[in-house]
Formats: sequence, C-alpha cells, structure tokens
Amino acid sequence: MAATSLASSAAHRRLRLFPSTRSTAGSILRTPHRGRLPSVLCSSSSSSSSSSPQPTAGGEEEEAGQERRLSKQSSWEAKDSEGDDYLYRLGKEADNMNIAVGARSGIVDDLFVGNFLGKDSDIVFDYRQKATRTFEYLQGDYYIAPLFLDKVACHIVKNYIAHLLNIKIPLILGVWGGKGQGKTFQTELIFRAMGVEPVIMSAGELESEKAGEPGRLIRDRYRTASQVIQNQGKMSCLMINDLDAGVGRFGNTQMTVNNQIVAGTLMNLADNPTRVSIGQKWRESDVTHRVPIIVTGNDFSTLYAPLIRDGRMEKFYWQPDREDIINIVHRMYTKDGLSFEDVSKIVDTFPNQALDFYGALRSRTYDRAILKWVEEIGGHEQLNEKLLKRKKGEKLPTFIPPETTVDALIESGNSLVKEQELIMNLKLSKEYMKNLDD
Repeated sequence: MAATSLASSAAHRRLRLFPSTRSTAGSILRTPHRGRLPSVLCSSSSSSSSSSPQPTAGGEEEEAGQERRLSKQSSWEAKDSEGDDYLYRLGKEADNMNIAVGARSGIVDDLFVGNFLGKDSDIVFDYRQKATRTFEYLQGDYYIAPLFLDKVACHIVKNYIAHLLNIKIPLILGVWGGKGQGKTFQTELIFRAMGVEPVIMSAGELESEKAGEPGRLIRDRYRTASQVIQNQGKMSCLMINDLDAGVGRFGNTQMTVNNQIVAGTLMNLADNPTRVSIGQKWRESDVTHRVPIIVTGNDFSTLYAPLIRDGRMEKFYWQPDREDIINIVHRMYTKDGLSFEDVSKIVDTFPNQALDFYGALRSRTYDRAILKWVEEIGGHEQLNEKLLKRKKGEKLPTFIPPETTVDALIESGNSLVKEQELIMNLKLSKEYMKNLDD
C-alpha cells in the first residue's frame, strides 16, 4: 500500500508540473529529455501559450523552429543567385561528374577530412590524373624531318594567332601516308622540341556501346587541352591517332551512329572552335580557347568527304625520301657505332621498306643474344622461377647486348623479307575461305 501511494503521488506531481488539456487536434510535443524519463506534453491551439517549452540557457530551443543546417561551415546548402542550392545544380547537370568535390581540407567540409589519408585526401583521386602527355621517355638525339617539322609547327602557330590573321585557317591537320613511316613518332618528337603538351586519343576510343559517348569524349578532351592553355600557360593540342581506322569505311563495313557523331563532332569543332559544349547549358561566358587538332591515318579517302574538305582539314602526305630515311636510321643506330656509309648500304640493300622495317632489324639481331642469356639463367624450364620468383636480393646475370654489324643487320633483313613474301604469296585465307574475292 505504501508503494502504491508513493507511485500515485509521483504521477500526480508530474501532471501538476506539465498540465495538459485535451482538444480535437490531439497533437503531441516532446520536450527535451531530463534524466532517463522523457516527459510528454499534450498541447492544443487553445493552450499553446501555456504549454510552449521554455528556452534553455544554451539557446538551442530558439532554433527549433528553423531549418536545421548540416554544419555552420557547410557549403552544400549555399544558395546561388537563382536561389538554387549546390546539390540541385550538381544534379541538374546529369552528365556532369564534379570531381572537384571530395575530402579536401578547406574546400567543402572539414568535418569529413580525416588524418589517415592526409588533409588533402580525395575520394576521386584516380580521376584527377594528368590528362596531357609529356615525352620525357624520348631520351636521345633523334632526327626530325625538316618538311614534317615545318608543316606541324606552321599549323600550330597559325591556330594560335588565328585572331591576328584575316584568313580562313583549318583547325585540323591530317597527316597521312604509308604504314610504318613514322607519322606519330615524328609528331611526338616535334611536340618535345616545341614544348607542347598534347592530349592524345587513339582510334580505339572512337567506338562505344553508348551512342554519342565518343563524340562527347572528343569534346571533353578538346576542352581539357583548352584548359591547359588557359590555366597552365602551356601550348597544347588534340591529337587523334589512326583516325581512318576508327571512323573510316572499308569495303562493306557498317557505318554506326558513333561513326557519324564523331565525324559531325570534328566538323563542328572545325567550324566553331571556341564554342564547345559537353552536354551542359550554353553559357555566353563559356568561350573555349582555340586548340589545333592533328590526326594521323593511312588513307583519308575512307573518311566522310565533308570532314576532309579544304576549309576544315589541311592534308599533309608524308612519304620520307631516301635522305630522310638514312638520317632517321643513322640516328637510330648511333649507339651501335654504325657510320653514315654503313646505314646507307643497309637502306640501299632493302629499298622501298618502311621505317619500322629498319627498327625491326635491330630488334632481330638481339634474338641470339637473348637465347644465350636464357641458357645462362638455367634454361627455359627455369624462366618462371628466375624472372618472377627470385629470392630477395638475388640478381639476374647481366645481359650483354650483341655487337651490331652491317652483316648481322643484312642477315636479319633477309629473314624479314622472306616472311613478308610468304604472307603475300601463300594467302592462307584463300585456302580457308573459298568464297573470298580477290
């Protein structure tokens, strides 16, 4: 009985501290917890003044009616001039991947920046890699054909000073010619000599399972090169290797939607080089720096004819003559100690060959030395153990390069020529596909 009376008196005291009036609204307001027993306050419109909670010393109840912010330093709820917050604008651009948002100290929210990855750690670090290409790996003194140098340098300079010239300047330079003539390598040597940091694409990026993706990629790479010019103060350009392999028409091959979009994108860039959109809204202040484009290929007759017309693309047919070939090969064999006369003899022994043929000669002369080195490390059976599973600190035997002589190079060249003739003469595809036309 004593326990029952004590419990009823305690309940009566709570009801006296927090009186309630019943109404049709029946709304329930929760007051801040005091100790372990939360109190419930019933209120109605008629007794709102008597039942409203009193502000505490900390002033937290004064902000109860306002929208609670994530953080006083947060920028996610910041409004722009149109009244839209940051997340709204980010989501409005559906294809936009704003990689500048991450755990970077002082940029977005210091609350989410930890110390285990560093103050400037970024959850999208892999997307922030350098997009341009540098050519530090091209060590040595290489030969640049003067005609090739003049053509590429003139094209780049004309596009950079296009606003000063009162002429129509093609945005695209198409370098085409036979296979293995050094079109790409000569262009890279010129970039290194001129200090150009290009954005380079290949033909394999011009097709995708998503319609329109390659065209968007070209525009995105174009804008990246423009940002290098504007933000870093370095010369840049967009280079697409083997364009005809990506969008050319060969025989009865099918023209895809992406082929058409790539051709249309390049035509649009040539016509409007300073207004390039990547899917966002057009903005009057969004003016892109004019970026020269260089494309390589073997046969531009397979491309869409309006793309290669004179107003959009300047064509340059590259076929090195005997003097160019001898100079290029002589620089290639400089470390081997071959004289200019030795290189001339090799070039004359194998006329009408592409430049990559003479590079294959030097590689073929290493075959015997490599096989001898394999025997020294234990034979073919021990290759996996010696090359990949060596003990810590264990070193492989030193590889001694073979002596490169004219006779050895000519011998290697004869074997390469025989293989070329076998491929052209046998034509085993005729044997396997009887209905193949000549």
